[in-house]
Amino acid sequence: MLILKKLGQLVVTVLLVTLFSAFLLELTPGDPVSTLAPLASDQQREEIRQDLGLDESFMNRYTSWLGDFVSGDMGNYYATNSTRPVADRLWAALPVSLLLMLYAQVLALVIAIPLGVLTAYRKDTFFDRMSNTTAFAMLAIPNFALGFVLQYYLAVELGWFKVSGYASPGDSLTEHIQYMVLPTLTLAVGQIAVYMRLLRTDMIATLQQDFILMARAKGMRSRRILFRHALRPSSLTLLTVAGLNIGTLIGGALIVEVVFSLPGMGLLLFEAIARLQLVAFQSMVAIIAILYVLVNFAVDILYTVLDPRIRHADNS
Repeated sequence: MLILKKLGQLVVTVLLVTLFSAFLLELTPGDPVSTLAPLASDQQREEIRQDLGLDESFMNRYTSWLGDFVSGDMGNYYATNSTRPVADRLWAALPVSLLLMLYAQVLALVIAIPLGVLTAYRKDTFFDRMSNTTAFAMLAIPNFALGFVLQYYLAVELGWFKVSGYASPGDSLTEHIQYMVLPTLTLAVGQIAVYMRLLRTDMIATLQQDFILMARAKGMRSRRILFRHALRPSSLTLLTVAGLNIGTLIGGALIVEVVFSLPGMGLLLFEAIARLQLVAFQSMVAIIAILYVLVNFAVDILYTVLDPRIRHADNS
């Protein structure tokens, strides 16, 4: 039942998101053909116009794209002197963005979970106040500003990491790490603050529950109480936000990839919007929407692992 519900949600989400994004592009001023191929002949421009469906109505163009997308045809990406299938560029860019978001998410959770637990345990202490103040400061820093600062001091001045560019982990793991550390830090900093404060709030409430008081009365060690008994029921909200936060990560990745010249989905989307690549933009938005729904589906599955009551409720 859950799978069917999520499949329905996937279809509706992709339809609404792609339809809305296509409508926004429709309002963009300028001629897409002139932007795509400024030096093309009249015949070439007419061929591009027909390929993009610009000689049809908006809904006919959208339904035509949707039919092609479902069949696996994501359209063409037009350059000045060449035409390349969108799928080729998309599948080359997608792993870069997925790795960046995965690294940022893992780093944020690895740092935020221990900090959230400790600040809840030491509520109203100097450590708690300093952690909260630092979290507010981290949230106040824009991604692009933090990226430029890290890029200048850690890459240009100290030379610890690469300034910009990308290397595949299959080609050189060392260079891959050097290229990805700064973008990952830039994208993760804001998420660390959000996750830490969120978990702190839930942990404080959980530590006041009767079963925690019973565990303390039995003489259990604080570390066991915090990480074995209190963390699990306190992590449901964190898990929800981490799943929903994929949209924030995608938006942040777009900026980060432009700053660090990473050849990912963000940079590809930026190029598609700037060059009015209508079909390419819709196909990329559809892939992002599908990924968003799939991630939240995985979060729903994890709910049943963390809290068996949810599994029993779904089965009843």
